[in-house]
Amino acid sequence: MTSVLRAACWSVALAVATAITSISHAASSYPSHPVRVIVPFAPGGVVDVMARILTTRLSLDMGERFYIENLGGAGGNIGTQKARVAANDGYTLLITSSSFVVNPSLRKSPYDPVADFVPISIAAASPNVLVVNPAVPAKTVADLVADIKRSPDKFSFASAGVGTTPHLSGELFNLSTGLHLVHVPFPGAGPALQSTAGGHTPIAFSSLPSAVPLIKNGSLRALATTSAKRVDALPDVPTMAEQGFAGQEAETLVFILAPVGTPPEIVGQLSEELRKLLQNAQVEKQLDALGFRALATTPDQSAQRVREEIAKWSKVIRGAKLRVDD
Repeated sequence: MTSVLRAACWSVALAVATAITSISHAASSYPSHPVRVIVPFAPGGVVDVMARILTTRLSLDMGERFYIENLGGAGGNIGTQKARVAANDGYTLLITSSSFVVNPSLRKSPYDPVADFVPISIAAASPNVLVVNPAVPAKTVADLVADIKRSPDKFSFASAGVGTTPHLSGELFNLSTGLHLVHVPFPGAGPALQSTAGGHTPIAFSSLPSAVPLIKNGSLRALATTSAKRVDALPDVPTMAEQGFAGQEAETLVFILAPVGTPPEIVGQLSEELRKLLQNAQVEKQLDALGFRALATTPDQSAQRVREEIAKWSKVIRGAKLRVDD
């Protein structure tokens, strides 16, 4: 080996060693200054409330401030794009909802959920619920399907908006039963549920947290949840599968992600911190009050779930011929 070649090899080895040392040091001292957490929705929504619970605990547990920046618009795309182009040093994170995996199939999106982000954890999940106005005679899902088939013009379903998981739950229900229920989108779960309680849209698919109070006070009747098993908040309400309608499982997920290229040591550290805090009894109680159950998946588990959710909802979106032009 010539002296020139030996020198070149030493230079490469030194560069690699320096890079490894730099990454290791960055991870061991992380976080050394405040961490920005982008929430791609307006303040006050469920994802924003969830993010504030998580960032408050992370700030306490990790000794640096994790602060939220709300960047709403375009169904979450604006804030997600800001997170995509941020430095991949662990000091910009994204906390978002299932829109993250739905939007690329539904609307023109400036990001690839698999290629542009590294999942840290799926913090929590909440199923949807199928509700009807109390004047609707159906007491089961099978009753409702029969009623709709007899009088299709009398029925429509409300949701919190195009592309939300409740909307997609309704479209999945249409596709699997051969129904053609008209979708009536509203700017949020509250208006959608009030419309159904008032009898204007006799059916609604809704996120669980928004619907539970109206179900408990008798303003709405719950026919089924889209969970794999019954939920504690509504123990007397059977699942879709229990009633013979398999494959209807749908959940609103809370994703925590970082720009691709974020050091794996930092990703692993954050994932472990989230696992610990989500096992905290006080945090679990806070999530339960919002209608969510803690998940705290690993990065690998999160990545697998991202791929599964993309495949599931893209199939529904294609089947229902949905598209949104922002």
